[in-house]
Amino acid sequence: MAARRSVTKKPPTKKSTTPRTPRTERSASGGKKPKATRAGRAGQPSPIDLAAIRQRINDLDRQLVQVLNERSSLVVKVGEYKRAVGLPVYAPHREAEVLERALKTNTGPLPDRTLEAIYRELMSGSFALQQPLRIGFLGPPGSYSHLAAMRHFGGSVEHEDVHDIPGVFTQVQRGLVHYGLVPIENSTGGGIVETLDAFRDLAHRGKAEVSICAEVQIEVRHCLLANCAPGRIARIFSKPEVFEQCRAWLGGKFPKAERIPTPSSSRAAELVAEESRRMQAKGQTPDCAALGSELAGQIYGLNPLLMGVEDNPGNITRFLVISRQTVERTGDDKTTVMFNTADRPGALVAVLQAFERHSINLTHIEKRPSGRRNWTYTFFVDAQGHQTDPGMIAALHDARQHCRELIALGSYPRSKRIL
Repeated sequence: MAARRSVTKKPPTKKSTTPRTPRTERSASGGKKPKATRAGRAGQPSPIDLAAIRQRINDLDRQLVQVLNERSSLVVKVGEYKRAVGLPVYAPHREAEVLERALKTNTGPLPDRTLEAIYRELMSGSFALQQPLRIGFLGPPGSYSHLAAMRHFGGSVEHEDVHDIPGVFTQVQRGLVHYGLVPIENSTGGGIVETLDAFRDLAHRGKAEVSICAEVQIEVRHCLLANCAPGRIARIFSKPEVFEQCRAWLGGKFPKAERIPTPSSSRAAELVAEESRRMQAKGQTPDCAALGSELAGQIYGLNPLLMGVEDNPGNITRFLVISRQTVERTGDDKTTVMFNTADRPGALVAVLQAFERHSINLTHIEKRPSGRRNWTYTFFVDAQGHQTDPGMIAALHDARQHCRELIALGSYPRSKRIL
């Protein structure tokens, strides 16, 4: 009897629960793309007539250009009238009125910030049609003063970089620029002493031609600018104040990098660009970076490796626009006052109480050495209201009784938005 052969039975194969990969087809570029599944089609948006929507956009664009040119024709007439009667082209009170009305009518989805940027550039073009304007700012190009001037006055005016803050005042005084823009206060670093001292020194020389006609607030976002990888950076250039505003970030990211101070953040970008080109010409990899504005990177050809590196994300700088003109009231204004108190006990308190008695709110106060005698000071205050308001007139009259000198440096529309 033959022996029975042993047969091992294979266990039944389990049905795979892994979803099958969709079959693929070649795209127009030669690659493969997955075929759409039933579930994928279900998740797609409802089909639209894209061609019809684009045609509608084109029609609206034509209408928009036509309306803008109609508006510009009226602007030209306004410019002719202003020149005939000697009115300034730039009127901050009128600008504030136009912007407020435009934003009040905005129902979206366009954000207010975008709409304001469009209107500011539109008004910049209007200035150019009425009279070419020159705006002086603290240079070199790419500085935050340059950025503030661009955002406030737009790109259709001429921007003139000046080497220092007193120089901006001088350029305005002499009529070499129509308006000057100077920093007055940073939310992290406090008052800008060069600007405060320039106002003080003007008063000492008896020069009253320059006054404040507007204020501008911009968000300061520092960028790490370089033409090398972050790991290669051994030297970082910038203004000392910028190093201070990025101190914690630098300590964490670049604790061993050498910090090289420069007169401005834009000059830092300029130097880094020059140094990088020099090293590349020698066949070396650049090892330096600058902390500055994205605008500076664009101007000097540096890549923004990292953006928003400041320790305080709410870092705001306030600028003042100075000119030889006064500004009409808007109903929501500020007045900046500079004064030296009389040399007697309680004089400063008496000045402040004069504003309190007439219900004038003081929003900012600074002091600087008077520059005349040791341990005497010049005070600067921002007060809510226009210097032609009855309450402000009375407050300034009462305050003068307790001062050796009191000067209203200008009234201007209160800045309501951060650019």
